[in-house]
Amino acid sequence: MTAGLVVGEDGLARCSWAGSAPEYLRYHDEEWGRPVHGDRGLYERITLEAFQSGLSWLTILRRREGFRTAFSGFDPDAVADFGEDDVARLLQDSSIIRNGAKIRAAVANARAVVRLREDGGLDRLVWSFAPTRRPARVAALTDVPAVTPESTALAKELRARGFVFVGPTTAYALMQACGLVDDHVDGCHVPVDGNGAGGRS
Repeated sequence: MTAGLVVGEDGLARCSWAGSAPEYLRYHDEEWGRPVHGDRGLYERITLEAFQSGLSWLTILRRREGFRTAFSGFDPDAVADFGEDDVARLLQDSSIIRNGAKIRAAVANARAVVRLREDGGLDRLVWSFAPTRRPARVAALTDVPAVTPESTALAKELRARGFVFVGPTTAYALMQACGLVDDHVDGCHVPVDGNGAGGRS
C-alpha cells in the first residue's frame, strides 16, 4: 500500500487524512478537488479557506452550514451589501468562527468578487493560474507542497484586486479545493479528473 493511504470499511483506498473523521471522508469523496466554477462556489471556498487560517479544516467543515446561513448562501452580491450591523450580528453568531478580521475580510472579498465582473470575473482569474498537470500523483502526503509559484502569483493577483486573507498558502489550499491541482496520493480511489482533482494536505 502506498504511504499516505488508508483503506476504509468499504474497501476503498483514500488519502490518509480522509480517514480521521466522517466529515473528512465525505468531503474527500464527494467534493474535494472537483473543479469548482462560478462566483458563488469560488467565493465560498475563498471564504472558508480564509476562516480556516490557524484552525483545523475539520472545524470549518463542522460549521459549514452555519457559514452558509450567516453569509447568505455565499451570494457575493448579498454579502457585498453587509454593513457594520451585519458584522456585529455575525460576531454574536456561534455557528461560525467569530473573528472580526475574518468576517470583515469575507465582506471585502464579496465586494471584490462583484467588482471583478467588470474584468472577466473571478472564475476566469482563478482558473488562469491552473498549472500544467503533474505527470503523476504524489507518492506520499509529504510530497504535497504548501506553496507553489502559481499560488504565489494567484495570491498576488487576488490582493491586487482587493481580496484579503489570501496569502500564497491559502491560495494553494484554494487551488486544491477547487480542482486546479491534483494532490491525491497515488492509489487513492478518487479518479483523476481531466480538469484537475486536488486534495487537502
